[in-house]
Amino acid sequence: MNYLFRPALPEDVAACIDLRGRTRENAVPAARLAALGITEASWSAQVRQGELPGYVAHDGTILAGYCFGDARSGEIVVLALLPEHEGKGLGRHLLDNTVAHLASLGHQRLFLGCSANPAHRSHGFYRRLGWRPTGERDGYGDEVLELRLGG
Repeated sequence: MNYLFRPALPEDVAACIDLRGRTRENAVPAARLAALGITEASWSAQVRQGELPGYVAHDGTILAGYCFGDARSGEIVVLALLPEHEGKGLGRHLLDNTVAHLASLGHQRLFLGCSANPAHRSHGFYRRLGWRPTGERDGYGDEVLELRLGG
């Protein structure tokens, strides 16, 4: 892997919003994010205030992927990659960095919303990494998975 990984900065958010609309599965265009209250201004402010820590990966000058988590709740809010960067370990590395950061904040349990459809890549991806179904659904109808940390 020849990616540059680093903590996300408020200045990365515009590129993150653009990338989110270009993912293979579950693409969400900027207009839809804005309708949900997720704008460059709101997301940047959350990153700046430490509420939404995350990591980005660059392939040269191109943002290849990112992952963000909620510092208060322990939720993995989003993991997104450009399709051409899938299957290279990038998603796992970004997720591992975000998990480690949330663990350093004291979280013992992390959670995320994931498609319940086994045909979707995310379904098997998270399960292979130890995430387990809780039997709950989130507000978007996705299955809630959890990861127990330490002990």
